[in-house]
Amino acid sequence: MVRTGPGPAARAGRTGGPGPRRAARGGRTGQRRLGAGALGGDLAYTTVVTILTRLLAKDVVARERQGRSFLWTPTADVARLAALRMRRLLDGERDREAVLASFVTALPPGDEQVLRALLDAAEPGSVNNGNTAHTGDGGTED
Repeated sequence: MVRTGPGPAARAGRTGGPGPRRAARGGRTGQRRLGAGALGGDLAYTTVVTILTRLLAKDVVARERQGRSFLWTPTADVARLAALRMRRLLDGERDREAVLASFVTALPPGDEQVLRALLDAAEPGSVNNGNTAHTGDGGTED
């Protein structure tokens, strides 16, 4: 969970900005540093917000307004993120059937059995989750 929003000075009623003279000397306007404890490094506020916004577009995080700030929370676990990466790679290939066939033939026997059980248990049409309609020729319909 990460909270983004106005800094402590702005919340206290002050502008918190460095002023025009300091900005002209190379001061950081519009950027606060998040400490090493927050995300494991010294990142600019704008960098964190950019990353979170991109993750929001990919439906990996959600944000909820709390006052003048946003509360960011993950929407996916590790397994779902891996599945999204796999799906993105598959979507980038022209011959989906060949890629899937190669993937399945390279699976160890235990993984192949798990995959078969998951496919057998899935309801017809639920494997795709309705994100993209697949055609028989390896392409997709929009």
